[in-house]
Amino acid sequence: MEKKVVVAVVCVAAVAGAVAAASVVKRKMKRDRRWAKAMEMVKEMQEKCGTPIGKLKQVADAMVVEMHAGLASEGGSKLKMLISYVDNLPSGDEKGLFYALDLGGTNFRVLRVQLGGKDGGLVNQEFTEVSIPPNLMIGTSDALFDYIAAELAKFIAQEGQEFELPPGKQRELGFTFSFPVMQTSIASGTLVRWTKGFSIDDAVGQDVVAELTRAMKRQGLDMRVSALVNDTVGTLAGGKYSYKDVVAAVILGTGSNAAYVEHAQAIPKWHGDLPKSGEMVINMEWGNFRSSHLPLTEYDHAMDNESLNPGEQIFEKLISGMYLGEIVRRVLLKMAEEAAFFGDIVPPKLKIPFILRTPDLSAMHHDTSSDLILVDKKLKDILEISNASLQTRKVVVELCNIVATRGSRLAAAGILGILKKIGRDTVKDMDEQKTVIAMDGGLFEHYSEYSKCLENTLNELLGEEVSKTISIEHANDGSGLGAALLAASHSLYL
Repeated sequence: MEKKVVVAVVCVAAVAGAVAAASVVKRKMKRDRRWAKAMEMVKEMQEKCGTPIGKLKQVADAMVVEMHAGLASEGGSKLKMLISYVDNLPSGDEKGLFYALDLGGTNFRVLRVQLGGKDGGLVNQEFTEVSIPPNLMIGTSDALFDYIAAELAKFIAQEGQEFELPPGKQRELGFTFSFPVMQTSIASGTLVRWTKGFSIDDAVGQDVVAELTRAMKRQGLDMRVSALVNDTVGTLAGGKYSYKDVVAAVILGTGSNAAYVEHAQAIPKWHGDLPKSGEMVINMEWGNFRSSHLPLTEYDHAMDNESLNPGEQIFEKLISGMYLGEIVRRVLLKMAEEAAFFGDIVPPKLKIPFILRTPDLSAMHHDTSSDLILVDKKLKDILEISNASLQTRKVVVELCNIVATRGSRLAAAGILGILKKIGRDTVKDMDEQKTVIAMDGGLFEHYSEYSKCLENTLNELLGEEVSKTISIEHANDGSGLGAALLAASHSLYL
């Protein structure tokens, strides 16, 4: 009898063991199926984001076509190709005391720059930063400009005697105004609309330089605005001051834009007298570039459809800092929903738009530790995912790489487009020809995998011989220093 019981117990144990083993096998098969599905999605993303050299050259050629169309007539292209009225870039010979006002968001800066002429360079630079009270962002034009002018007056009142100007000489100011403006001369432009949380109805349609000038008069401030500039044009000016061979500037930050020096006779929509220099700086507003050659995925289309400006700024949405993290979030969310990439439950935080910012993406992409400890920390801190395996973390880094690589290679294609338009994509005189692109923006400055890839791609597109004649230089603070330099190059007292 005992034997039978033992046999029965052994049989039951064997069956239970077999069931447990089958269950383990089943779970493993389920996991393997999910993993295979997730890997399929990553592979598809990689293919859709592909930027082979042939495709990048097509993008550059399409950029050139749109540049021509935008220069031919207003509204002739998705690229606005705005005439900046800057026909004199700094030469390095500028001398004297100049100011800049940089209004681009909820803060503004006031700068004072002392220039020492040909051999003196930048002698002294000081600035103050002021935040704008929220009520003034939705108040009246007078209230906003009076507040700014009062801070300007305060800044000047604190100056030492060494900054006093001779009698009869006015202080001169470069005004960086980073909102959509229809510029009508180097020192005038009407506000088209507010962005970035500002909403002051009585300022729309007004000349922002005239508004600031009236406010300065009310403060008893004897100051003249000599240049109204956009931050990208300011970066070009700042770059030109440091490197005489600068021909273009590109900003890669939260957003993206480019400006370059064009031959005045190559601008059919320009109807005024040709400038003495024969040149004109064009603000491309290249973020709005669009072409059938751009490698768009379902995630890009969905993000665009849900954005505040559907169908607009497509190029910017592929290459700039505002959007790279969001694209990766959308891919991870779909993998979590359709392939249980982070386990049976979809992490709730992963459903929040823009929760994954590009600085986080950059930190994960740059994680060189063998166990990707920083990736693990970011997933925990931002998305509350605490059980990601090393294998999972490696896939997250791979997605960062796919999205950043596509962005940086497309930005390089855009730069090639500019170089083609101005004939700097070939070598005419190897000994003499030097071309510098001034770059600024947090994405370019801090995301080194992105900027390295951009430079390598540009070299690949241009070939070895031409690459030797072209360099990319970081031009810091174009919106501040650049504006002061443009006040100097457009001074009444030159």
